[in-house]
Formats: sequence, structure tokens, C-alpha cells
Amino acid sequence: MTPDDLKYTVEHEWLRTPGEQPESVRVGITDFAQDALGDIVYVSLPEVGTSVTAGSPCGELESTKSVSDVYAPVGGEVVARNEALDATPELVNSDPYGEGWLFEIVPSEVAELDQLLDAAGYEAQIAG
Repeated sequence: MTPDDLKYTVEHEWLRTPGEQPESVRVGITDFAQDALGDIVYVSLPEVGTSVTAGSPCGELESTKSVSDVYAPVGGEVVARNEALDATPELVNSDPYGEGWLFEIVPSEVAELDQLLDAAGYEAQIAG
């Protein structure tokens, strides 16, 4: 199921507004993505304070099948990362929309959020 209250990217990431940090958005990967990747065994995330550009790789997810890039869904500054994933990367598989979140960004251009997919648009993309 694709939660209706999130925004989505064509790279299978979700954004929740607001994040826990002031003015931030929380980023993770979708259930579809974690299922396609298989068992996640290692997560590499951008450091807090890193500036990221929308659409550019900023981290990696390593699974038993492959290594996949994590793309910045919007440009801005990374203000938090899910440190729990260092010890338990499998949270991305077991709870992709909750405890398996990846990082938070303060967007430099809030308008970029309007260019992302809603749940129906994302479901149409993965069905298509």
C-alpha cells in the first residue's frame, strides 16, 4: 500500500512533510523499492551538513542482490540521518515508511516539493 500523505519520486523515494527537524522533510524509500532490492545489509547516508542537489546520488543501499544509489529528492541541506540504520539496516525492509527512514533535508526551494508525485501518480508509475 502507498501512503496517501507522502510525496514520491520516480526513483522510488518518499518525502514526509514536516520532518522532525525545523523546516525539514523526511526521506525514505518506498515499500516497492525495498521489496525489489531484497534484504538490505548496509546503508550509506549523507553526513549532516551536506548540501545535496535534487536528482543527484547522495547515498547507497546495499542488499544481498545489488547496490543502489539513493537520490536527493529535493535540493537542500541534510539536517538529520537515521543513525539506527548503522546497526540495523534491515529496518528499511521491515518498516520503510516508519523506523526505516533515511535522512532529513531542509529544502532550498520549497517549490521543488510541488513537482513530486502524489500516491496515485506513483502507483500509476510502478504499475505502468
